[in-house]
Amino acid sequence: MNKEGIIQTINNFLVEEFEVEANVIQPNANLKQSLDLDSLDYVDLVVIIESNFGVKLEGKDFANIHTFNDLYDVVDQKFHALA
Repeated sequence: MNKEGIIQTINNFLVEEFEVEANVIQPNANLKQSLDLDSLDYVDLVVIIESNFGVKLEGKDFANIHTFNDLYDVVDQKFHALA
């Protein structure tokens, strides 16, 4: 899967699972603020990413995830590291 596919998959499950409007998802927007995430939401996000991409995000990964672009980059890097 290329990065565009990863971005599209992430955006689709954010809209469906977190019930956010698609226009809220902007590459440079703050992820936590845009999705109004709490700690349980982060757990859900980790589980959904693992089930969709086979990669596991850990707490240290989220230290550098501030925007949607950051999330896309981390998932892309971990996904392609598996190959």
